[in-house]
Amino acid sequence: MYKILLVILVFWSCADKPGTKDTIDNVAAPQPASEVEGNGNGGQNFFIDAYMSAVEEITEDPNAAADYTGMVEVEGGAFEMGGDNDQAREDEMPKHPVKVASFWMDATEVTNTQFKAFIDATGYRTIAEQEIDVDEMMKQLPAGTPRPDPELLKPFSLMFNEQAPGRDVYYPSEWWRMVPGASWKHPEGPGSSIEGLENHPVVHVAWYDALAYCKWAGKRLPTEAEWEYAARGGSKNGVYPWGNEGINVKHANYWQGDFPTKNTVDDNFLKTSPVKHFEANAFGLFDMAGNVWEWTSDWYHYHHYYQIAQEQAIEDPIGPSKSYDPDEPTVPKKVIRGGSFLCNDSYCSGYRVASRMKSSPDTGMEHTGFRCVRDK
Repeated sequence: MYKILLVILVFWSCADKPGTKDTIDNVAAPQPASEVEGNGNGGQNFFIDAYMSAVEEITEDPNAAADYTGMVEVEGGAFEMGGDNDQAREDEMPKHPVKVASFWMDATEVTNTQFKAFIDATGYRTIAEQEIDVDEMMKQLPAGTPRPDPELLKPFSLMFNEQAPGRDVYYPSEWWRMVPGASWKHPEGPGSSIEGLENHPVVHVAWYDALAYCKWAGKRLPTEAEWEYAARGGSKNGVYPWGNEGINVKHANYWQGDFPTKNTVDDNFLKTSPVKHFEANAFGLFDMAGNVWEWTSDWYHYHHYYQIAQEQAIEDPIGPSKSYDPDEPTVPKKVIRGGSFLCNDSYCSGYRVASRMKSSPDTGMEHTGFRCVRDK
């Protein structure tokens, strides 16, 4: 949740010291013991003790864990993982063979109703509802960085701020704003609620929050490979979950118009849309493109595909052992997939099945949610 602080004050995230426990049984995929480093880039993969401790305190609900309602059985198989068209970015290349075992996957993103059931049962507080530990944050910042204003340490989440037209260049630090009081149950900030949004995907949830929900429900987050395999829906080289036809309002909730200055809202959704509003892919999975970004269990490494491309077909990959983003090399990040209502071809085209994005695991945003899987 510290991204904007890092942008404003050379901040980007808050993290604990290296060596912090980095696995939760059956919730996050186990991390590999070692990895060939790409281009000499070390990377990091540590968690925040306080947040992990909160996840560990969650106990599995036996009724939720036995319930497969709303899940789709995905038969495993082999596929080519990685970029398919000229929009593919370097971190999507090269395309490489992967095999995944069969698994169960939520047909939809976790909804506000489902997440509320978890909160009501456990009393869990999301990261966006907690004050920032400034001392812990300062440990990870460059020497000499000034301490932030106490007002910036109040609980908040990040919301998009549409920009005025007329400029040649716009920056993410300008279109994201900290909104104190914004959280999963107050998605537009204080005074807002999820009334009328019960069947919309829950948002403002950090990776840790998604992990906690998974543990309670007897599920886990999908690996990046599982997610892409499921999104492709059996298609060999399809660019989108529905095939190769370009993005349009009949397929997904995305940004129409000029990003980030004018959303024409041709799909009638300025922000999230109800799950199942758009057609499912061939596997029966909804919103694998657009609506909200979805957390995965994998660490993000910019050159991970290059590191593993020389191997034979990889079975059930669980991602790199360390995170590395050349734009912010000191910040460990998790992979998010699927794009959101803010995605547009002119910016990220995140709704492509191969598109990769990343975010620090302690960050909640209004366009990020998740779905879960179970082993078969």
